[in-house]
Amino acid sequence: MEPVLDTRSRPLRDLRISVTDRCDFRCVYCMPKEIFGRDFEFLRRSELLTFEEIARVVRIAAGLGVHKLRLTGGEPLLRRDLERLVGMLAEIDGIDDIAMTTNGSLLPRKAQALADAGLRRVTVSLDSLDDDVFRAVNDVDFPVERVLDGIAAAVAAGLPVKVNMVVKRGLNEGSVLDMAGHFRGTGHILRLIEYMDVGTTNGWQMDDVVPAAELVEAIGAEWPLEPVDPAYPGEVARRYRYADGAGEIGVIASVTQPFCHDCSRARLSAEGRLYTCLFAAAGHDLRGRLRGDGGDEQLDAFLRRIWGRRSDRYSELRTAETSRRPKVEMSHIGG
Repeated sequence: MEPVLDTRSRPLRDLRISVTDRCDFRCVYCMPKEIFGRDFEFLRRSELLTFEEIARVVRIAAGLGVHKLRLTGGEPLLRRDLERLVGMLAEIDGIDDIAMTTNGSLLPRKAQALADAGLRRVTVSLDSLDDDVFRAVNDVDFPVERVLDGIAAAVAAGLPVKVNMVVKRGLNEGSVLDMAGHFRGTGHILRLIEYMDVGTTNGWQMDDVVPAAELVEAIGAEWPLEPVDPAYPGEVARRYRYADGAGEIGVIASVTQPFCHDCSRARLSAEGRLYTCLFAAAGHDLRGRLRGDGGDEQLDAFLRRIWGRRSDRYSELRTAETSRRPKVEMSHIGG
């Protein structure tokens, strides 16, 4: 089948799949405890897409041009038997890359099984090496050392690792140089992410954003950096390599340097709603269609219609006013 383009001629190449809305962290920029708490009512198991339903969506999406998948949450490793889903997805024609974003807490027990099933790489969220700062960010008193153990387990399983650090002014910007210094020379790419106004519960304001240019300047003053060309069209991170050959970093500057013009990503929530933008207010119901009487042809047509009508470019239009509009929570669609 023919690939599909949206109204701005952007292809659909990447599908991010949330497999659960649950998380064992309560990070202040994603699932703040004062909103979600410990007793928040999460989705019932019957409301989640089954692995078979997810695989069906992916098979159809592959016919539209999707070839990269990323498993997210919540925390994806809280979904039981996740390696079985990875194995199912790895067998789908056209899918050549399956990645996962995780907080790393459960990687020591899961990394090898995931790699054996066909997972290609892992991104681990880690916002500071300072234990006090990191515990304040995750807000469940989880120690840095156990995340580093998860990274080590991924490496032992043969999985390449990237490390995502969301930088929020007044919270963890003082940890940036320590993070850069720690991961230099390890082969792991540190990616610094501007604090974004995803959802409505994290209290985002522009003053909390540390611009990517400021982060690059700070690291470059310590270890000179050189820009690197994107590895592929639509790459979200701007890449820089250390001039001394000690690897590279990336910056994701959705706020100050929007990249809407070549965004090729759709997001599937755990209960089966498809979102065409990280900052969307509402998604399109796929679960009802998956569990109804319609066949693959109808689902294919529905997906083509959704993407073909897509015109999203929120980050290019962001203002103080738009940041207050209702938006899906990052914990719900995995960032």
